[in-house]
Amino acid sequence: MTDDFARDWQAWHDRREAALAEPHGWLSLTAFHWLDAEPAALDGLPGRWSSDGTAVTVTAAAADRLVADGAPIDGTAVLPTPVGPAWIDYGGKRLELAPRGGRHAVRVRDPLAPTRTGFTGVPAYDPDPAWSVPARFAAAPERLDVGSVRPGVDQSLGTLGTVRFDLAGEAQELVAADAGDGRLWLLFRDPTNGAETASFRQLTTAAPGPDGTVELDFNRALNMPCAFTDFGTCPLPPGPNRLTVAVTAGERKPVQ
Repeated sequence: MTDDFARDWQAWHDRREAALAEPHGWLSLTAFHWLDAEPAALDGLPGRWSSDGTAVTVTAAAADRLVADGAPIDGTAVLPTPVGPAWIDYGGKRLELAPRGGRHAVRVRDPLAPTRTGFTGVPAYDPDPAWSVPARFAAAPERLDVGSVRPGVDQSLGTLGTVRFDLAGEAQELVAADAGDGRLWLLFRDPTNGAETASFRQLTTAAPGPDGTVELDFNRALNMPCAFTDFGTCPLPPGPNRLTVAVTAGERKPVQ
């Protein structure tokens, strides 16, 4: 292993751990509440909450300290989520209004969550250049239903095609989802899952070259958010995305 390779990987790993430890990042999740059409109270939160599938309605008093878009909620507020989550501040907490499959959930993000305050880093295999392997991408866009780690949450992936490569002399193939800007997002399983690593991991690549070539650096395989919290809704890997070779590279199972 070259010194430059090890230094680059360590800098990347340090940035990854710092992002996880942000005050309202994935380690701060403490609750997940489904909303129904009828207004209802939520455990540990003030006000009454409901959703029609396109927007969240919250009724609260100013004394409840719920703040949306910088203004206290005093009465009834309707908060649409056209392209992603909306947010409400509640003291030091942030409440994520998360659209999921035609419904809404409220996820509580608390900087004082034990998963965050007790965080000591993400275990990882030692970096090894041998786990950076060439692959070839073949475009075949489609949309795949994949489900999720959370019952009742359906997920689908906009896939771009497949990548083919060899590991330890064995041919492998993964369906690649769209990571934006032409980059590929790979959700995969391998024989290390369960014992050494989480139930599946993710890898993002650069955009493939004009001839379809792309590098897969498994040293940068990451745990999904659901490896750190019970309140994730991570999509599952597409059915074919199961490698036959144990990938002893990248992040290992988090310490619980």
